[in-house]
Amino acid sequence: MSRALVSIVTPFFNTASYLEECIRSVLAQTYGEFEYILVDNCSTDESAAIAEKYARLDPRIRFLRNERHLSQVANYNGALRHVSEKSEFCKIVQADDWIFDRCIEAMVDVATRCPTVGIVGAYTLNTDRVYLDGLRFENTVVNGKELCRRFVVEGLYVFGSPTAMLLRSSIVRSRPQFYEEHNPVEDFHVCVEILQSWDFGFVHQVLTYTRRDNESITSSQRGFKPLLMARVTSLSRYGHLFLTAAEYRACDRRLTHEHYLLLGEAVWRRRQGRFWAYQQEGLRVIGQRIRWLRVSAYSLLVVAEHLLNPKRTLETAVRRFRRR
Repeated sequence: MSRALVSIVTPFFNTASYLEECIRSVLAQTYGEFEYILVDNCSTDESAAIAEKYARLDPRIRFLRNERHLSQVANYNGALRHVSEKSEFCKIVQADDWIFDRCIEAMVDVATRCPTVGIVGAYTLNTDRVYLDGLRFENTVVNGKELCRRFVVEGLYVFGSPTAMLLRSSIVRSRPQFYEEHNPVEDFHVCVEILQSWDFGFVHQVLTYTRRDNESITSSQRGFKPLLMARVTSLSRYGHLFLTAAEYRACDRRLTHEHYLLLGEAVWRRRQGRFWAYQQEGLRVIGQRIRWLRVSAYSLLVVAEHLLNPKRTLETAVRRFRRR
């Protein structure tokens, strides 16, 4: 029997330092039934030449160029529109990441064995540490709504970056705008939306590598607490679909408190405009805005916390100094 076709997609812009490693990792897969779509977002470095070279060497590769430069999310959306109508699964591999040789085979195996699975994840090597853990080893298929509940209430995070997941192509094709533009946590939200109708599969192996030591958009937002923003906004948008009214209220109080503690501390840490713009943009997605009077109150609460707990304050300062 012929195996399912997988559409692998790598949108890129000026990633010549990493792109060849990414492409080679795809071509080294033990699962060979794939098309590989490389989309150049008007790069000005050697990225396009690298992609063209490999496209000439392997007929499974389609090399495409955007007519004009797009935002990162728009570029990803455009690239996903090229997924073959014949493909059963879709795998994004970001240009500065790479995948281990059994990645596609292991993920497709889980999705094929369970037709209710819409997204498949796995452990990821995040530069130098393994993350996306938290599911019990026997959990290879998890109810989608239950996983969303645990994400919002507990902070259980097993989705990862686009590189970390395999998707059913039918889901990708059903969403002309797969990712919501002008949403700073669009990759979180799309998972929560999909999992209202689908289950989540998981491979308990390290299958992907995500780079965090480069100057990407994701790495530049590391200090903005995107996971907290994703939980706050996912609760507001979707929480009523998988939480009881009592759970919703309790979670809303707790996450609002955590978020404003972050903002209160940001005042004293003199966070710059990009941090505040990110927080405002995230809240705008759910029709909210930063309440500056509350930020002021929480900034005083942060000061009181530091004064009343000098030992913990000193320990925190030492940890931050050591990370520099």
